[in-house]
Amino acid sequence: MARPDGRLTHDLLPDERLPQDACGVFGVWAPGEEVAKLTYFGLYALQHRGQEAAGIATSDGRRLLVYKDVGLVSQVFDEAALASLQGHLAVGHCRYSTTGRNSWENAQPTLGGTADRTVALTHNGNLINTAELRDLLAEAHGGDLSSSRGEVARGNTTDTAIITGLLTVDDEESVEDAAMRVLPQLRGAFSLVFCDESTLYAARDPQGVRPLVLGRLERGWVVASETAALDIVGASVVREVEPGELIAIDENGLRSQRFAEPAPKRCVFEWVYLARPDTTIAGREVYDARVEMGRRLAAEHPVEADLVMPTPESGTPAAIGYAEASGIPFGHGLVKNAYVGRTFIAPSQTIRQLGIRLKLNPLRDVIRGKRLVVVDDSIVRGNTQRALVRMLREAGASEVHVRISSPPVRWPCFYGIDFATRAELIATGLDVESIAHSIGADSLGYISEDGMIEATAQPRTALCTACFSGDYPIELPSADKLGKDVLELQFPVQEGAADVTSVGTLDVEGVAVTASGGAEASVLRP
Repeated sequence: MARPDGRLTHDLLPDERLPQDACGVFGVWAPGEEVAKLTYFGLYALQHRGQEAAGIATSDGRRLLVYKDVGLVSQVFDEAALASLQGHLAVGHCRYSTTGRNSWENAQPTLGGTADRTVALTHNGNLINTAELRDLLAEAHGGDLSSSRGEVARGNTTDTAIITGLLTVDDEESVEDAAMRVLPQLRGAFSLVFCDESTLYAARDPQGVRPLVLGRLERGWVVASETAALDIVGASVVREVEPGELIAIDENGLRSQRFAEPAPKRCVFEWVYLARPDTTIAGREVYDARVEMGRRLAAEHPVEADLVMPTPESGTPAAIGYAEASGIPFGHGLVKNAYVGRTFIAPSQTIRQLGIRLKLNPLRDVIRGKRLVVVDDSIVRGNTQRALVRMLREAGASEVHVRISSPPVRWPCFYGIDFATRAELIATGLDVESIAHSIGADSLGYISEDGMIEATAQPRTALCTACFSGDYPIELPSADKLGKDVLELQFPVQEGAADVTSVGTLDVEGVAVTASGGAEASVLRP
C-alpha cells in the first residue's frame, strides 16, 4: 500500500514503519540467454528486500543500456522494456532507500563512465563513511563535484553513486584495478554487483554483513543477494561470495581476488526477518532457524493457551516451532490480503481508520473464546501489535499472549536496515511488562539473545547483533556523518520541486537511460 506521502510500504498499518528491508542485487553473465528476463525474475524473487524502485542494466559487449524507475519490479518492467535490454550480461536491483531520498534519480543501477567504458553498479547495504568518500571524489575532480562524471553531478544522493564515481575517476585504470583500489576504502555494509561492457563483478565487505551468493547456469554464472533468486532462474548454488572478496566473470571464466581479510559479522536480522524463509545463509536455511527460534521461545516463555497463531507471514515459521515445542495446537486466526501492497493508491480517511484491517482480517469462529499465543518476529514501535491485540479481542479472544522471536530492538541499524529512530523504538524506554501493558497483551515474551543466536547455528563472534545489543562491529563516525540524508545536504531537494519527473531519456556519459516517469519528494530519516 502507499503511505499518505505516497511512499510505497508493505507494513500492516498505513502509518507504521516496520524494519525496512535492505536491497536486492542480481547479476548474470550468460551468452545465449535472455539475461534481462533472468534478471527480472531474479529481482522478482528478491522483491521483499526493496519495494521502492527497480532497475536493470544489460550489455552486449559494445554498449550498456539501463532501464529503471520507482515502483515494484512488476510495475517497472513489461515485455517491451525487457525486449529492449539485449546482451549477454546484466545487473539488476530492487531498492529500499537507506541513503538518499526515494526518487528516480536515486534508483539503481547507478552509472559512471570513462573515455572508453561504462560502469553500472548495484548495492545492497549502507556505507558509514559516505561523507569521507564524497570528499575523496571531490578531491579527485579538483574540489568540484559538479564536474565529476556520472550521476553524482546530476543530483544522485546515494552512497552507491559515490562508489560508482570513485571507480571511474581514472581513464587509464581498468575496472578491476579501480575496484581493488576503491573497495578497501569503503566502510560499512556492501554487497556490490556491477559490470562494464564485457565483465560482471561482485564484491562483499570484509564483515559480510549482507548476504551474497554465487550460482552456476548451464551456460553462465549468476550472483544474487539470496539463494532463492538462484532457484527461480534454475541456477545451482556454488558458494557464498566471501567477505573481502572481489569476483570477476568474463569470456575467460571466473577469477577471484582478496581486497581485505575476512572478519565475518553477518546480520542476525537476516535470519529473524529480512531474508526469504527458503534462502540459505552460511549453510543454515532461514526457515529452519526461524522454526528453532519458535521452539526456544516456547521453552523460555511458556503459557497455558488453546491456540498458537502467527502474524502473517513473517511470524509463521516461529509460530510452528512454538506450537511443536509447547504442544499447543497451531492454527491461522488471521487472513491476509496479499494484494493490498500492489497499489500506490492511498486509502481514504474512513478506510485508514480501519487500520490493520486493510491487510488482516480475523477468523472469528477460530478465535472466539480462545486463549491465544500470537507469534511475531519483532516489535518496533508497537503500533502493529497494539492494533492486532485489539482486533483479536474484538473478535472474541479470551486472552492474548504475544511472543516475539527476536530480542527487544533498542538500537538503530547503520548497515542497511532502516529502523525507526531510537526515540521511536518502544523498547528504548519501557521494560517488557510495560510494553505488554502498552500493546494490551495479557503477557509478552521475547526470545533471549542467546536463544536467537543458537537458532542460527552461527558462532556469536561471526554475527552482528547491533540492533539488539548496541554493539556495532564496524566503528561508527560522528553523528553528523551518519543518516539517510548525509548527501542530501550536499544536493538539497529544491523547495517546491515537482513530485513527478518528466518521461524521457537521460544520457549519462553516452549511455541511454530510459525513464518511464515517477519520482517522490525527499524521504528523510525521521
